[in-house]
Amino acid sequence: MLDVKLLRSDYDRVAKALTDRKKSLELISAFPELDAKRRSIIQEGETLKARRNAVSQEVAKLKKSGGDAEALIVEMREVGDRIKELDEELRVLDEEMEGMLLTIPNLPHESVPIGGGEEDNVEIRRHGEPTSLDFEPKAHWDLAEDLGLLDFERAAKVTGSRFVFYTGLGARLERALLNFMMDLHSDQHGYSEVLPPQIVNRDSLVGTGQLPKFEEDLFKIADSEYYLIPTAEVSVTNLHREEILPAEDLPKRFVAFSACFRSEAGAAGRDTRGLIRQHQFNKVELVKLAKPEESYDELESMTQNAERVLQLLGLPYRVLQLCTGDMGFSAAKTYDLEVWLPSAGTYREISSCSNCEDFQARRAGIRFRRDTKSKPEFVHTLNGSGLAVGRTVAAVLENYQQADGTIVVPEVLRPYMGGIEVIGRRS
Repeated sequence: MLDVKLLRSDYDRVAKALTDRKKSLELISAFPELDAKRRSIIQEGETLKARRNAVSQEVAKLKKSGGDAEALIVEMREVGDRIKELDEELRVLDEEMEGMLLTIPNLPHESVPIGGGEEDNVEIRRHGEPTSLDFEPKAHWDLAEDLGLLDFERAAKVTGSRFVFYTGLGARLERALLNFMMDLHSDQHGYSEVLPPQIVNRDSLVGTGQLPKFEEDLFKIADSEYYLIPTAEVSVTNLHREEILPAEDLPKRFVAFSACFRSEAGAAGRDTRGLIRQHQFNKVELVKLAKPEESYDELESMTQNAERVLQLLGLPYRVLQLCTGDMGFSAAKTYDLEVWLPSAGTYREISSCSNCEDFQARRAGIRFRRDTKSKPEFVHTLNGSGLAVGRTVAAVLENYQQADGTIVVPEVLRPYMGGIEVIGRRS
């Protein structure tokens, strides 16, 4: 959530940021009038309260001297009633203004390129050459079906479309990747491991920015205020909601794995086959809480930590900086990692690493104090995929496929696969 003081002091800056993000100025168009009305109500209320205090003293003097204070007492009743009306008007207005603030996206960092969509994202670097195969590469879903690793058909029977059974060595490969990523981030990158709840309440989703604007993307549990998480970012970022942390505890770095649940509203007809866009998928999530002056260094290191997974797996990838029109709602700056998929002959997103600055912390009330005499300040929150496990399975299958349809297991995964070097056909 933006600081309301920013809208009051620099409305034009917020308007420009929304324009750069390709968002409607209607998001903030009502603010000047609402804010002026709010100031008017507060001013009238303060004037009436001052009058009530003064008259109370006059009434006391009149009563003490034996004078008639009835007229003043009647006036004070009327003033009291009006103050109650104003307090209620202010409460309703504050709710309306907060509701508006909760729908305004974060402001892009000054280094973010201005653009309308993914075509305007800027490539920062590449690692490795796109895999070149001397045969026609198969898509990961065809490879997996032939090898008995994934079963989309039975998952559709059991649940519906965009679900999958991992079977046999497919399940083993998913688990191997998950354990490899968790070990790497906790043992070598300095993250503290967390196993978070996969059901959260409404306040948590408001805190990280999914609510109130993106409810259609979530799975809500009927007759409750509970939701399945779309990412462990929600649970882990809210771990310190409504807390004041000591400065010496920052930065906090967390790594968590969880299932993620997304309705994929608006994705009809896109990636209908395979693991790229599922309603349920596993992901390893990186979350940081940092001091404002350190958060952009933390974003760079988080991105490098996610890249390291791909490097050790030997998967070709590239890093993009997202433009203003393609960034997520809560982000001030985002890097996307895209892995090469030979069957499509293109790069596909496998991680997104973002600095949200104080946008989520303001919504969730996550603050820190530099010393015992300092006022609390909002932390900066960061999050990134380290990585999306299903998409990594897809990338491993496609990049390590052989002409005979078998899959070479990346060397770094072999200890997690019981020493298996090649995934072959079912007997």
